[in-house]
Amino acid sequence: MQEYYFYLRLTYEQCLAYYEGDIESIQVVEDGGKRIRFPAAHIRRFVSSIGVNGRFRLQLDDSNRFIALEKVT
Repeated sequence: MQEYYFYLRLTYEQCLAYYEGDIESIQVVEDGGKRIRFPAAHIRRFVSSIGVNGRFRLQLDDSNRFIALEKVT
């Protein structure tokens, strides 16, 4: 299993495109500098009236398939 940590800050307006399904994936730079892309649908549960803001952990299996995304702070 692989774990990646990153910060994500999006305004509510920026999240709207993800939330409505207009954009299919999100690309972030994890703490080690590696670019990671994952399906935007995974952030929907973290969207609030101010958007998304926080530190996250992304877990992938050994084949780079999604396991979990969780907010850690």
